[in-house]
Amino acid sequence: MQRIALLALLAAGLGLAGCNVEQALDQLAGKAPAGTAGGGQAPQPTPVSRGDTIKIASFNVQVFGTSKLKKPEVMDVLVKAISRFDVVAVQEVRSKDQGVVPKFVEMINARGAHYDYVIGPRLGRTSSKEQYTFIFDAARIEVDRGSVYTVSDPRDDLHREPLVARFRVRGPPPDQAFTFSLVNIHTDPDETDQELDALDDVFVAVQRNGSGEDDVILLGDLNVDEYHLGELGSLPNVVHAISGVKTNTRGTKSYDNILFDRRATPEFTGSWGVLNPMAEFGLTVDEALAVSDHLPVWAEFMIHEGGTPTSVAARPGTTAR
Repeated sequence: MQRIALLALLAAGLGLAGCNVEQALDQLAGKAPAGTAGGGQAPQPTPVSRGDTIKIASFNVQVFGTSKLKKPEVMDVLVKAISRFDVVAVQEVRSKDQGVVPKFVEMINARGAHYDYVIGPRLGRTSSKEQYTFIFDAARIEVDRGSVYTVSDPRDDLHREPLVARFRVRGPPPDQAFTFSLVNIHTDPDETDQELDALDDVFVAVQRNGSGEDDVILLGDLNVDEYHLGELGSLPNVVHAISGVKTNTRGTKSYDNILFDRRATPEFTGSWGVLNPMAEFGLTVDEALAVSDHLPVWAEFMIHEGGTPTSVAARPGTTAR
């Protein structure tokens, strides 16, 4: 592994207060042919979450700012898309106006929903800076706001350091509810080799950050397909949910993914997919490109820790790494 100095992991704001699962795991391990999900099935369409599962998604909204906010037809699609999921890691919030994300969440909630958000600082080596945000259905998911932090990267291996936050599903008893940490990342397309060889250290550092959380899910725009994940993809038991499909709007590239340790996170149901706005909302390609040049990707997880109401997921120290 390329070792970035992550001993100073904590940044300002950190307070540590359609296929079966076995088939899916084979697919995630690379045993399924390209273009198919585990067991030879296609990725699933994007249904509304059932009561016993949640959908975690990633979406690069592409230069999300005041200009896009003023386009009703674009915002209507974005509201519909985000509303399909329980938690969404959003990349490329580009505006200096800090009211953009709150206004977007207000638009979602104007239709009777109860979404909330957490947002990180503006990041980047140039004048074109971006923010990460997590937008989530507060009726189904709660966030530990003291757990929100930006990963420290003193060697500057990462163009935009990931945003981390810990969540818990509402509904089950607190000691049985699925809890998980999300790591939101947008790599620089010109530096993917370096960044992916640093993200393995980030993943392990978040696993060991002292929170006691073993369910770490790294998701975002990686700017590479599932076969070029570098040292991140070589971590023992770490698998990718999205495989064999294109995730950009033009249907030519696979950039976006969701990764986790399959032994530590048995809550994964094996169901995953890509939301295609052309098919889902009847858009033309040009209309979809006005929304984003990326498509949302998602994976489904059980709401109980360990996957069932009576089981207990392995904690750090007992999980094979």
